[in-house]
Formats: sequence, structure tokens, C-alpha cells
Amino acid sequence: MLDLFLLAFLVICAIAAVRVRDLLAAIVFLTIYSLIMTVVWMRLNSVDVAFTEASVGAGITGILLIAALSRIKREEDHPRRSLLASVPHLLAVLSVTAALLYGTVDMPAFGDPNAPTNLHVIPRYLEHSVRECGVTNFVTAILAAYRGYDTLGETMVIFTAGICVIMLLRQIRKDS
Repeated sequence: MLDLFLLAFLVICAIAAVRVRDLLAAIVFLTIYSLIMTVVWMRLNSVDVAFTEASVGAGITGILLIAALSRIKREEDHPRRSLLASVPHLLAVLSVTAALLYGTVDMPAFGDPNAPTNLHVIPRYLEHSVRECGVTNFVTAILAAYRGYDTLGETMVIFTAGICVIMLLRQIRKDS
């Protein structure tokens, strides 16, 4: 029941962030969304992802968005489009949602001990990570060695986004 409540709250926050006209309120809704996602990751026993979501999603991103907002107007200037103009966007979102739901049909149940990950991947990491990586902490071995390029890519995306925001804020300051 708690998971359904969290899902409903996430949907409400997402819709509110898109529909609100005040940009500061949108930032607040997005920060709340990230904090609720942190709780979701904790419920899924993924503490490392929850920590990243809390620090990056709710912390750094919120600060960067508020810094960017301090350089622009808080309200949208253009009038809202009619609901009829949003139908193609709604159809696109529903199509992607249907495709994602279809892709999850044959996934194993959450926590299934006979899932391929639990039978093949995890035992291999537990047996070979100390010898292959020289690290006794399994989470560190997985993130730094086995998923090193993935982690590097995620770090580069965050770094690039931060540099872009800094460049945009400096450009606005020079123009003013």
C-alpha cells in the first residue's frame, strides 16, 4: 500500500511540476519528486542509488536550478496551449509507457531467488571480485570495476551539466 501511495505522489509531483506557471514552484515540486524517489530506492534496498538521488537529484540539481532561476523571470510569458494541442504529446507518452510496461511483462518477480541475476551474476561477483579487483567491498568493486565505464559516463553527464549551467549563468551576467 505504501508503494502505491509513493507512486501516486510521484505522479502528482510530476504533473504539478509541468503544469505550474511559477518556475520556483516547479523546482520545489521536482525536489520533492527526487526526495520521494529517494524513499522508493530505499524501499528497493538500493541504498547507493538512494544516496545519489538525494544528493544529486534533490541537492545539487535544486541548487543549480535555483541559481539559474535567479537570473531569469519566475513566471512564463506565453499563454498556455489548449488541452487539444496536448493530445499528440499525451499519445507519445502513453505509447512509450505501453512499450515500457510490455517490456516488463516477462521480468522475474521482485526478490525472486531464481532470477538469472541471483543465480549467475551475483555469485560470480561475490566469488571473483576480491581476486579480480583487489577490493574487499563488493559494492565498490561493482561500481568501480565491473561498472566502471557506466559510472564514469554518469559522472561525465553530471559534470557536463554543471559546466553548462555555469557557462549559461556567466553568459547572462555578461549580457546584463
